[in-house]
Amino acid sequence: MRAAKRFSQGDIEKRTGLLRCYVSRVENGHTVPNLETLEKWARALDIKLYQLFFEDEGEPQPAGPKDAGRQSPEERGLFKNFNHLGKKDRKFVVAVVRKMATGNRTAG
Repeated sequence: MRAAKRFSQGDIEKRTGLLRCYVSRVENGHTVPNLETLEKWARALDIKLYQLFFEDEGEPQPAGPKDAGRQSPEERGLFKNFNHLGKKDRKFVVAVVRKMATGNRTAG
């Protein structure tokens, strides 16, 4: 998204206060940002946080009770896209999700 918006890593550094070397480490999968950092990143890109993880038009809708036991179209799309990722990118996505899940468990 950064490149699509024609922002350099330096632009993200200026907009977030994060060091450019840290931005590079995140983008290359060497470190996993926490939720607070992801929120800064989303603000710097002028997007909503979920858009860092969701590429379709409109906001993702939560699955209701009628969808219990089935995958929503968003979930199917997520798994389909995940399966097309390279090993390095898969590891990054899994690490981000684990970090988010751990943060949610301890915060509640």
